[in-house]
Amino acid sequence: MKQRSQWGTRAGFILAAVGSAVGLGNIWRFPYVAYENGGGAFFIPYLFALLTAGIPILIMEFTIGHKYRGSAPLSFFRMGGKRAEWMGWWGIFVSFVISTYYAVIIAWAMKYTVYSFNMAWGSDTQSFLFGDVLKLAETPGDVGGFVPGVLLPLILVWAIAFIILFAGVKRGIELANRIFIPTLVVVFLLVVIRAVTLDGALLGLDAFFKPDLSKLANPTVWVAAYGHIFFSLSIAFAIMITYSSYLPKKSDITNNAFITGFANSAFELLAGIGIFAALGFMATQANVAVADVASAGVGLAFVVFPQIINEMPGMNGIFGALFFLSLVLAGLTSLISISETYIAGIADKFNISRSKSVIFTVGLAAIISTLFATRGGLFFLDVADYFINQFGVAAIGLVEVVLIAWFFRKVDVFERHANALSDIQIRSWWKICLGFITPLVLGYMMFGLIRTNVMKLHEQPDGSLGNYEGYSDAFILYGGWSVALFALAMGIIFTLFKWKQNTIEETDYVETKEDSL
Repeated sequence: MKQRSQWGTRAGFILAAVGSAVGLGNIWRFPYVAYENGGGAFFIPYLFALLTAGIPILIMEFTIGHKYRGSAPLSFFRMGGKRAEWMGWWGIFVSFVISTYYAVIIAWAMKYTVYSFNMAWGSDTQSFLFGDVLKLAETPGDVGGFVPGVLLPLILVWAIAFIILFAGVKRGIELANRIFIPTLVVVFLLVVIRAVTLDGALLGLDAFFKPDLSKLANPTVWVAAYGHIFFSLSIAFAIMITYSSYLPKKSDITNNAFITGFANSAFELLAGIGIFAALGFMATQANVAVADVASAGVGLAFVVFPQIINEMPGMNGIFGALFFLSLVLAGLTSLISISETYIAGIADKFNISRSKSVIFTVGLAAIISTLFATRGGLFFLDVADYFINQFGVAAIGLVEVVLIAWFFRKVDVFERHANALSDIQIRSWWKICLGFITPLVLGYMMFGLIRTNVMKLHEQPDGSLGNYEGYSDAFILYGGWSVALFALAMGIIFTLFKWKQNTIEETDYVETKEDSL
């Protein structure tokens, strides 16, 4: 029987899991989500969502991977046959799509790390990003030619990821996270320390932490908390199942889930402090309210932050380099984890070596990602990211929880498995969360998303109603909907391929009689 790869230490697994969870969204999305949903008051629904959805699903996915000892498709197949396997492939193809554009954002961050030293973006940071760096096409959907300034660092990103993934679980992924995660924490701490010493930092922190308790009566705030927790923890798209399949037999599943969940939240809090301290400085310099400069996503990282760096009284270049380096590190640890899902899945399904799977899958992802290094790349990235996250990750989470809790009825089996190994025992609260709270919240989220996108209820700046970001129907169809449906369709197609008999039986965890009840 072939021995499955394993983590060298428990700390190695936790660092890898935290590295997957801590990504670009922690830095450029969470602070703004918290700010616009009640500031300090948002931490109440945020913590509630973490304890009733985030950590419970982490425990479930850690248990699935540990118990069935395979990639997501193989673990689901061992759990429920082909009726369940397709969920694993669906998650893998969602991960595959995400990896293709995620790598490009890391490439941008690499460029800006270098730009920081002489503030090459000048005074008009928006024109520099869209004109000089991305050379953005005028019409969404136009591919245009390659942008060499983006393509070259993109190749470097994939080269780094390839080397790490080719080296394997212990000597590659674990070693990389042992270096990247501590470095990320130190680097971002330096960013935060510098940010909180800037003039006006307290103004920004007040805006971030000041609680608006009236927001707690708004259901959308609670949904926003659940939505963020869900996307932040890397759950429901095969990553945590894959990573936990490399755990030794005797592993404390519940403790690992709590440590991963709270470590991710701690970094998000740190990010909020650093980002809003810097935004408070910018607001003070411009003599405007924090609300006038607060933003999220690409605009925050590559337009607003360069403006902040321009205005700083000293250490501009170092501060900028540290900030963008933190984006690179956070992005790389997440890219590695995302890519590992399809490397493991293809190796298991077709019974090929890890090295062959890395060459084929990472090579294919790298080639496809060059689409986002074209002049139209940002538009393709924006629409693909929106649809694959909203109708990929969120949908998988809903289907996964409903099928496991209601259809396959595996919650009791997983509870016994986790409790047999863990210091913290999961009881009724875990089953209530998985069986009722999480499905209801995710169902409500999906209903809202379908209503908004299918019925075209996105409000445009001019007050009209139309597609997401006002994109044309054709671009939304082939750039958004087709991408989300591609992941689902490929999940079903790959389920049709037969497993090798020795792969199905190959497991170094023996199911007990009690587990099979």
